Amino acid sequence: MNKTLGMLGLAKRAGKVTSGEFLCEKAIKMGQSKLIIIASNISENAKKAVINTCDRYGVEYIVFAEDTELGKAIGTDSRMVVSVNDDNFKNAILSKTERIDEQYGR
Repeated sequence: MNKTLGMLGLAKRAGKVTSGEFLCEKAIKMGQSKLIIIASNISENAKKAVINTCDRYGVEYIVFAEDTELGKAIGTDSRMVVSVNDDNFKNAILSKTERIDEQYGR
């Protein structure tokens, strides 16, 4: 998980991350978002709204880490939704996430 969060931090430093539900929804609708990361402890209603927006605009999403971990990775307070706005960072994050899933048999 640390490598995935580290990659998210790199994306933030490169200026390729948007955070917060409102700004992420805007990034999705403007076609900037390549991957949405949803905190695992988000409310079901908020999760459903984000997923519906992603599905409507064809943006991939994952449910990963808790809000405090996502916030810490990007150097802010807790964040429930984070948008990765670059294909290369998206691919790197998904690659590292898949390795974690394989390692833990998910």
